[in-house]
Parts: sequence; structure tokens; C-alpha cells
Amino acid sequence: MAIKTIKTRTKLQTTTPFDGLSVAEFVAKMLSDQADPIKAGPMAAYMKTKAPFYGVQKPERVEVFKKMISIYKPENHAEYVKSTTALWDLPHREEKYAAIEFAMAFPEFITIDSIKLYERMVRDGAWWDLVDGIAANLVGGALATDRQAVTSILDRWINNKNMWIRRATIISQLRHKDKTDSDALFRHCRAQASEDDFFIRKAIGWALREYSKSEPEKVKGFILDNQGVLSSLSYREGSKHLRHIGIF
Repeated sequence: MAIKTIKTRTKLQTTTPFDGLSVAEFVAKMLSDQADPIKAGPMAAYMKTKAPFYGVQKPERVEVFKKMISIYKPENHAEYVKSTTALWDLPHREEKYAAIEFAMAFPEFITIDSIKLYERMVRDGAWWDLVDGIAANLVGGALATDRQAVTSILDRWINNKNMWIRRATIISQLRHKDKTDSDALFRHCRAQASEDDFFIRKAIGWALREYSKSEPEKVKGFILDNQGVLSSLSYREGSKHLRHIGIF
């Protein structure tokens, strides 16, 4: 007797395993699934922070962040702020990194309208592994889109009592190259030149060194004019590229 073959038609899959999860829930789940407690402790120790780590290292984080960005795309500025904030408010360090990556992924929302969000992230982050990316990519991105208005904000930030806000101001133009507002950069460096804090002194040297790759003579002139007030660290770091190319 012949066996009758029954053909079935597979239904089109219209859902994903992530349906119903917010971006924060998605990221927390993906990272927790890959958590490695053996690595978590040393990662926190290296960053000198009490903030918890999952122990998910950069290559694995990058894959999570790629999926996050491909699945969760904010339709408007309010959604952008809400999603970034939800990620940022999660407790683990890798989730803070996810918030920064998410915020960076949608340049249409990196504007002056997001400055309050970025300021909050700088204040809360209060360490270089968080603050530097926010400053260079987010604050700096908003600055590039509305230079006059954001510069007026940064001119207030440079005298803020919060050291990380001041550092963010100084390094906000790291990616601007020949579009750098040299007057603002030099003004901000000069305003903090006598600061004793290592992170401010290092930021000044870093900002000057990066700009010297685009405008070496301008930076050389600034350093020579201010060598009496710049710290030895700022002076040394700021002139590093100039020495490398043989003009200092």
C-alpha cells in the first residue's frame, strides 16, 4: 500500500525572539546570557570602579550592540532620549557602554536638543571610560551641528565645579580636525591651564595634540605663548605631534 505524502506549508515567521522586549530589556538579557563572573571582577578592578560588570568583553559586546542598533531604531527625538536613558539607567558597566553606542548610532538626534541628556551622562559617568566617548562623539557631534549655540553652553561648562564636565568641554572637539573652533579650544584650555587635576591636564594636552595634526602652527603658537601657565603634562602631551614632525 502506497504511503500518502502530506505536504504542509510553513507559515511565514513574523515575530522574532525579541518581540515585546524594550531595548533595555534586550540588552540586559543578551549581556546577562554571556556573563562571565571570572572576568567581571578584574574588569571592574581595571576600571577602578565599584560598578558591576557582567564580564562581557569588547568583541562580544560589539555583536550585542550591532543587533541592538539594527532592531531598535527610534522614530523621533523623544524615543531616542527615552531609549538612551533606559539603557543608561541599567546598573552594569557594559549597559552604560550600550547606552553610549545607541546614542552615537543615530546622528539625526545628536543635536543641541540632546545636550541635557549628554550632560547628565557625563555627570553620572564620572570616569574616563564613559565620559570621553560621550564628550568626543555626542557633545562634540551636537557642537558640530550647532556650533554657536553649543559653544555658548560649553563656555559655561568650562568653569563648572564638576571636573568631568570641564574635561568634556576640553575634549569635545577631538574629532573636528580642521573644522575645530580654535578660539574656543584655546579659550577653554587657557581657562583650565592652572588646574591641578590629572584628568584636566591630560585633556588639555590631548586636545592640543589632536588639533596639531590639522593646524600645527596654530597649536605651536598657543603652546609657546602659554608655556608659563600650561602644566608640564599639558605642555608635553600637547607638543608631542609637533616634535614628531620636527617643528617644535
